[in-house]
Amino acid sequence: MTRQMILASTLDELRSARLLLDGKLGFVPTMGYLHEGHLSLARRARTECDSVAASIFVNPTQFGPNEDLSKYPRDLDRDLHLLEEVGVDLVWTPTPEIMYPPGFQTWVEVQEMTRSLEGAMRPGHFRGVTTVVAKLFNAVQPQKAYFGQKDAQQAAVIRQMVRDLNFPIEIIVCPTVREPDGLAMSSRNVYLDPDQRKAATVLFRALSAAKAEYEKGERDAEKLRGKMKEVIAREPLAQMQYVSCADYDTLQELDKVTGKTLLSMAVFIGKTRLIDNFVLEAPPVTS
Repeated sequence: MTRQMILASTLDELRSARLLLDGKLGFVPTMGYLHEGHLSLARRARTECDSVAASIFVNPTQFGPNEDLSKYPRDLDRDLHLLEEVGVDLVWTPTPEIMYPPGFQTWVEVQEMTRSLEGAMRPGHFRGVTTVVAKLFNAVQPQKAYFGQKDAQQAAVIRQMVRDLNFPIEIIVCPTVREPDGLAMSSRNVYLDPDQRKAATVLFRALSAAKAEYEKGERDAEKLRGKMKEVIAREPLAQMQYVSCADYDTLQELDKVTGKTLLSMAVFIGKTRLIDNFVLEAPPVTS
């Protein structure tokens, strides 16, 4: 018999529902408007855990003053239907007033790792991310939490926070889910018109070109960054914000690629800002 998915909005409802979930709990935090990328996380949690919880909360504190909080796409009924279909046991949908009550003044901040890449482009973004994720972890009390590789810096920052604050939670980073033409699935893709949608594949093409150079033996990080810039520059609708070739764990920019490495970028297609990345695995050690 399939257990009916529990919906909770208040903290009391969440805590009562949490007591009903036995064994290892996997958790998928989301901002809603779900796509196959989110659902792949829930499916992975379903295979690894006894119970699965998800949250839907469009977190205002991770949006900058010029970003699209009010326009961020929402469709709660559809999201709940999709989560129930993949076997999620509990969904928490807190309000901003629950997450940030009047007089709220406590923040969680990972410092060094948030100064580059997305952190440099979006000041305050990661303070909002780590604070809300810490609050979600504290409320839901999972043993495992699932994040997508597409948001690579976010995943790295959360791994650091979990280590630093001794959260008893294993962070699982799952592969980016892509459209057939390579575009990484994102809730923001809905903003693209047909010409922009076609142009948006430039991120995947640029990353693929740099990876091909790496596989031919190129280890000069600046040349790999240059290859990505070259491909982006050929797309008239694309405006590059940054490209990066950095250490996978520390996110420090590299001169030479010697171990596990993150190729990443942020590109505007029209007014829509897209991010994507590839991971270059360290080559096997030969004797």
